[in-house]
Amino acid sequence: MGKVAYHLDLSDELSQIHNTFHVSQLPKCVTDVAAVISSDGIQVDEGLNYIEQPVADLDRQINVLKVVKLVKMQWKHRRASEWKWEPEDEMREHYPDLYASADFEDEV
Repeated sequence: MGKVAYHLDLSDELSQIHNTFHVSQLPKCVTDVAAVISSDGIQVDEGLNYIEQPVADLDRQINVLKVVKLVKMQWKHRRASEWKWEPEDEMREHYPDLYASADFEDEV
């Protein structure tokens, strides 16, 4: 469209999403084919917002100053470079099924 806005050619399943984006909302092009994420299985809500889902709790640490337990979360449809540290109590509250089979209360 111009220097600061682009029209994207979206797939049929994303046809309800507005296809014009400001350049600040577009990430740098990924040239690594292995890093491309498939749109299969991606869920959107009524407002067409992407619904994020965690896959696994990868690591844990304690913020000593605030005594906050953190867990490094692997998220569905995100690359490893985008996995991030989250407060453990919030993850247990929102995603109890991830912690149903294992209890890490004694660790760290």
